[in-house]
Amino acid sequence: MSKGKSGGSYRSAISGRYVTTAHGQRSPGTTVHEASGRSGSTGGSYRSASSGRFVTAAHGKRSPGTTTHEK
Repeated sequence: MSKGKSGGSYRSAISGRYVTTAHGQRSPGTTVHEASGRSGSTGGSYRSASSGRFVTAAHGKRSPGTTTHEK
């Protein structure tokens, strides 16, 4: 798991696993940067790996390789 000085960690949109900071910075289209600290619950929504924005459930299900499902 990546726990550097970047203020958060990176998670792969494809596998859902944590990746190193170096990999996350090299692959911005398939990784999501997660802020450090406590986060509130998003209620099971989908987030785009490329833009970081929330997307509809239908889009998230159609694009599992470029979105992450947040529980």
